[in-house]
Amino acid sequence: MANTLQSAFAPSGQLRASINLGNPILANRDASGPFGVSIDLANELARRLGVGVELVVFDGAAKSVDAVKNERADVGFFAIDPLRSDGLRFTAPYVLIEGSYLVRHNSALQDNDQVDRVGTRVAVGQGSAYDLFLTRELKHADIIRANGAQGAFDAFHGQGLDVVAGIRQLLAAEIEADARLVASIGLRLLPGRFMVIQQAMGCPSGRGEAAAAFLRQFVQEMKTNGFVADALKRHGIQGASVAPLEPAPSTQ
Repeated sequence: MANTLQSAFAPSGQLRASINLGNPILANRDASGPFGVSIDLANELARRLGVGVELVVFDGAAKSVDAVKNERADVGFFAIDPLRSDGLRFTAPYVLIEGSYLVRHNSALQDNDQVDRVGTRVAVGQGSAYDLFLTRELKHADIIRANGAQGAFDAFHGQGLDVVAGIRQLLAAEIEADARLVASIGLRLLPGRFMVIQQAMGCPSGRGEAAAAFLRQFVQEMKTNGFVADALKRHGIQGASVAPLEPAPSTQ
């Protein structure tokens, strides 16, 4: 069974893990290379399979997803979304992250429900989980897509857009960065969240049911034994929570 799983997950001899640096809640990079919760999980999965790990790094979610779908990587870390299901087998989520809206301090918008109005322009990172979600949910507002979270911030500021949608922690960091500027325009978050982003692991569908089941079990164990919680704490991640465990299979 071990050799079968090694062949399914690491046909090249190493586990190629697709890493999205566009989500710093889960992955970042410093002088020594990528680090974060996703990298910790990739290393632990490779250790259990008895193979080495190769990090395949991208600056956005869509590129990271495509790498796994097209088998340029063997496993990835993505938000669950119906539009990503073709060609991928997802686990249950291991981390939950809030998606929120950022506006200027003097914006008339006070609530999430007010965003979906004619004339409102919302900046998003193209191909992100919140882009896919808002594409389905927003019926009147205009979505302006940019390259990653930073591109969305640049479009918001440069084009005078009304709203930025994104991961709550990144939006809060943008507020802090703006507050340090001499010419601060003043920014604020709308209360609450417009979605919960469910971060999961995934592998190519073609790797078979045994591989998908092993990955699901791996994620369940990483939540159960505290690995995910410890990784969040070790990397100083605030505002993200460990996803609930999957229900035990019915014996009936």
